Amino acid sequence: MNEEKLIEYYNKFNEDKRLNTKHGQVEFLTAMKYIHNYLKPNDKILDVGAGTGKYSITLYNEGYDVTAVELVKHNLRVLQKNEPNIKAYQGNATCLKFNDNSFDIVLLFGPMYHLISEEDKIKALKEAKRVVKKDGLIFISYCMNEYAVITHGFIDNYINESLKNNELDKSFKITPADTDLYSFVRLKDINNLNKVCKLKRIKIINQDGSAEYIKKVINKMDEETFNNYLNYHFSTCELEELLGAGRHILDIVTK
Repeated sequence: MNEEKLIEYYNKFNEDKRLNTKHGQVEFLTAMKYIHNYLKPNDKILDVGAGTGKYSITLYNEGYDVTAVELVKHNLRVLQKNEPNIKAYQGNATCLKFNDNSFDIVLLFGPMYHLISEEDKIKALKEAKRVVKKDGLIFISYCMNEYAVITHGFIDNYINESLKNNELDKSFKITPADTDLYSFVRLKDINNLNKVCKLKRIKIINQDGSAEYIKKVINKMDEETFNNYLNYHFSTCELEELLGAGRHILDIVTK
């Protein structure tokens, strides 16, 4: 992971603005729906890669014991400004400064987007596994390969250039360089990471469905239509045939 490049990127990128759009809310509301499905009273939550605190602050305001860890100082300052009372620390997902079995829920929503090497992904997953309690859950979000190929390759018309530069292999799997900001995976990659880290899947969800593909349409929807879209999405996001088709996937695992 190129930390310097990542910090420069998030110093300019407004993640809160994206998640507050209607199409961004699909991703956020889906994650919150499944988090609430498993949360218990008095659960301790660790939000690793918390960004500016969209999830941390929401859960803190609901009364949960939340600890946030964020790599980028700018994001951390925004989080602490928005909620000064939350426990928030600068840190790296691959080396967490917490004791074993400390949390009931661990959120790993940002790091797996940006950890490029399989080695670093495994480190982050093993750290999340280490600090979560024996019967606790880890919520992991990944960026999916096919979304990137369809949107950036074909819609944005970089496909020919990407193939010539060997940025895609023969199966159209993205082959990121060490200096890239984002890592894109397929289901088999996620399954392999779980196998290596000995994590047991509870559920896997197409986190944002078609929202990123039709975001201009969704952002113009009136509230009734948007609520119907959400109901459609929630009724289909666990369908096996749709897994991996969206921009993000949410994997819920335990030790």
